[in-house]
Amino acid sequence: MGTCIICGTPVDGRICDSHQEDVVFHFEGDHPNQLVPRRFYSGTVDGYADFGVFVDIAPGVTGLLHRSELDRRLESLDWEPGDTVFVQVKNVRDNGNIDLGWSIRQSEREFRGVLVQDADGEHDVSGEAEPAESERQSEASQKSKPESESEPESESEPESESEPESEPVQEQQSAEADEASGDDARGDYDEPEPTGEADRVEIGTLSDRVGQEIRIEGEVVGARQTGGPTVFELRDETGVVDCAAFVEAGIRAYPDIDVGDVVRLDGEVELRRNEIQVETDALVALEGDEAESVQRRLADALTARARPEAVMPLAAHDSVEAVSEQLLDAAEALRRAILESRPIVVRHAATADGYVAGAAVERAVLPLIREEYAKSDAEYHYFTRRPLDDAVYGMDAATNDVTRMLQDQDRHDEKLPLVLLLGTGSTVESSDGLGLLGIYGAKRVVVDAAVADEDVEDDTEVLVNPARAEADAADLSTGALSANLAAAINDEVRDDLAHLPAISYWEGAPQAYLDLAEEGGYDADRVTALREAVALEAYYQSYQDKRELITDLLFGDEEGHDVGLAEHVAEQFRIKLDDEVETAEANLERREEDDVDFAVIDTDAFTHRFDFPPSTLLVEELHRRNRNGGTFVTLGLGMDELYLRGSEEFDVRAVAERARETLPNAGVTAKGVREGRIEFLSGVRTDVKEAVVDAVVEQL
Repeated sequence: MGTCIICGTPVDGRICDSHQEDVVFHFEGDHPNQLVPRRFYSGTVDGYADFGVFVDIAPGVTGLLHRSELDRRLESLDWEPGDTVFVQVKNVRDNGNIDLGWSIRQSEREFRGVLVQDADGEHDVSGEAEPAESERQSEASQKSKPESESEPESESEPESESEPESEPVQEQQSAEADEASGDDARGDYDEPEPTGEADRVEIGTLSDRVGQEIRIEGEVVGARQTGGPTVFELRDETGVVDCAAFVEAGIRAYPDIDVGDVVRLDGEVELRRNEIQVETDALVALEGDEAESVQRRLADALTARARPEAVMPLAAHDSVEAVSEQLLDAAEALRRAILESRPIVVRHAATADGYVAGAAVERAVLPLIREEYAKSDAEYHYFTRRPLDDAVYGMDAATNDVTRMLQDQDRHDEKLPLVLLLGTGSTVESSDGLGLLGIYGAKRVVVDAAVADEDVEDDTEVLVNPARAEADAADLSTGALSANLAAAINDEVRDDLAHLPAISYWEGAPQAYLDLAEEGGYDADRVTALREAVALEAYYQSYQDKRELITDLLFGDEEGHDVGLAEHVAEQFRIKLDDEVETAEANLERREEDDVDFAVIDTDAFTHRFDFPPSTLLVEELHRRNRNGGTFVTLGLGMDELYLRGSEEFDVRAVAERARETLPNAGVTAKGVREGRIEFLSGVRTDVKEAVVDAVVEQL
């Protein structure tokens, strides 16, 4: 029986189940079956194939990191054979094949601990077995200052830090306990503080100062303890940089310095695997006038950099111009999040309009993140798109987001994120989810072209909605609105966004957006192909962002990909949709009730469930193809839900309420107002259909 090296919980071995993903393992076994799924392992790049990368976990134990597991295109990886990398074991098959997963952490300092696993289990790293550690300590002594990282050229000396020994790991746990009681486990070690006069330099200039001794001042926005150094993330008015401070392997340097402190730091600028890092020589927290001066400088710079001067619509559009101030507020909130090292989580519907909206914001935000952070993987760390299966931000999605953000806060000292909701979150059905985010203090920005419910504004920091500006947004899509927001966030990508508004409309796109797309080289046929391709991928990528594929579709020319990709996917869209519509039309129930024509399709009986197209898209297409000149309503009836589309507007909530009065025990509830979705108990589906038809007729 041992104790977890992270939390101290008694366990069989050295790590508890809840912290398996916080530790990286060096595998010294001799068979794939000895590997443990979910764990992260260090490995060596063996070679590339068209479908992925082969990684040696140990001699004779090789796994495949398939290209579908990557968070970027395979061609964009800069790994070379022999490079040390970090991967997660997803599965070990019966035939011994090992399926690997991507690890966003590509250095040991990103993990909270390091262990060795062999055929008998896991154990701490042996100091005698690691001459690289003693060599590094000796080198640090000769230089009269601690080194936080060993040289990356040696495979046994991972970049950024050396492997922690068993004794330092125990000392770390002891130090944490002593620190909590006010004792210093490091004995008489006196951490140096900056002295003398020196000119402060800006973090944004450090790439030109590699090898120089410098002084910087700013706010600590992150602090993490690794098996080697303590890494402080320091921000000033020009950027963010990692600063490694070393006392002893696994021991917290400067324990009194924490996130939010304003500090002065002296150190040497180094370049590690093309990333700027400062090796800390001396560090001190500023107080009084000195701290206030730095805080004032940061605040002034933040305000000046965060708020755009004005909104310049992509094309003339009254609805967009009506919400220009709201767009400025949203753009400022997003830019401020980037400057504050606050992660951005984007939620949008898994539809063509939703994906266009998310991709537009992504296109604007990622370059700003790259400019702001020295770390090459920052764009994957600070920006995430999480598509929603429904157009409602419910408790399931909110619980998922809260769970992730609390884990990131606990494990990595991350700030709580800004959650941007595009085309969702503006109806009362999302209030519970928004409220849960608010309880934990996560910032919420909602952008929706459709009319927002009055009560939702209280659950958001920023609400961009034309109805709030008393504007008619009948001709505005969320994709078009979000593309204009993206241009306000980053004007340098304006030309990249020109074709996106036209793609977001299934029909009725304003001529100004069609002309804008045409000017950018996107004629009507190409716009249609892109819309259909995105719609198909939106269905198959539910719950995932798959950033690279959507980028290839929407911005393929710039990335060097042939436009044939969109045509290929769009062809599959048309084949699948036409086949399903043909079958559905042969089984439509057509009826007339008080001058209202109905077309009813039993989606449970006459469609292929769990395959494309989804019921929402099928009902929408049936409605487009079958509507006549009069009052026409299409109803898609599933096992326990139905979808409504009408040639005239009607209140879905009122329809559900009237049906509930007729059938009080049927569980009739309006769940997705945007998509006309009503849920009910499956045992009374026929009665519910008739009650809904009566309610629609009564309202129209």
